[in-house]
Amino acid sequence: MPTAFITGVTGQDGSYLAELLLDKGYRVIGMVRRSSTVNFERIAHVQDRIEFVNADLLDEVSIIEALRETEPDEVYNLAAQSFVQTSFGQPVLTGETTALGVTRMLDAIRIVDPSIRFYQASSSEMFGKVAEVPQRESTPFHPRSPYGVAKVYGHWITVNYRESYGLHASSGILFNHESPRRGLEFVTRKISHAAAKIALGRADELRLGNLDAQRDWGFAGDYVDAMWRMLQQDSPDDYVVCTGESHSVREFVDLAFKRVNLDYDDYVVVDERFFRPAEVDLLIGDSTKAEDVLGWQRRTGFDALVADMVDADIALLEGKLRAIS
Repeated sequence: MPTAFITGVTGQDGSYLAELLLDKGYRVIGMVRRSSTVNFERIAHVQDRIEFVNADLLDEVSIIEALRETEPDEVYNLAAQSFVQTSFGQPVLTGETTALGVTRMLDAIRIVDPSIRFYQASSSEMFGKVAEVPQRESTPFHPRSPYGVAKVYGHWITVNYRESYGLHASSGILFNHESPRRGLEFVTRKISHAAAKIALGRADELRLGNLDAQRDWGFAGDYVDAMWRMLQQDSPDDYVVCTGESHSVREFVDLAFKRVNLDYDDYVVVDERFFRPAEVDLLIGDSTKAEDVLGWQRRTGFDALVADMVDADIALLEGKLRAIS
């Protein structure tokens, strides 16, 4: 039974990855920070099948102890301060977790067991002000947020440890990936949740920023399969994972409101408070390498993703309404 160690196991990607690995017969270790308010909601259905260990990306000693205790074959580093808007308000914290946290994890692996295979969650936000369309593994980075800058550091320190110490360390440059498990602070879930609330008479408007920003949106459940495939390769490498399609925030809003038979123009208000100080206007990726080398394919289309998120929020809110009544 192989052992996988997942940071960020309670997040969206961590929950889907844990499901995937458990189905493949892995022993799954989830790293969590010691806290009285850890939220296990996303993994509640598999929580009794996961082992948990306390450690923190800000504390390398705790990571070393966790790795020595659990002896994993694979480490998936998904934990980060991952909300772009927050990174402008908390750039130092973002750097400590999303950038230096990767160094601490890699160094702990180097010290404890260099044979451990490592996956780093890189991001399309690293491309930022894009140099070419579509973006691929060779596209230069030009991040436009403290989050994107931190992810660039995490990406290159992974490459550095791979080349310096021979670690099997790979990065997945994942474009935007969403699901009903996405946090409410992210624009896609903010939209699906608001559409559901308005349809149920629980809200009467949705305030958003730039409706014309374009993203390459896929389903998180499809993308974790690519993570696993990277660590099964004989040699480590970096891969873009995406759909190859670009859609605007406006398109996402339109589909979400149509799902509940509403016209978004009647409810959406553009609010400059939600504009970024430096915007990323267009992200669209080329996953040819992941498809050819890993045999990876996305299964969920854009329309189906939006519909699933709205339907899930309707069900969630109706459940809450029934519980209240």
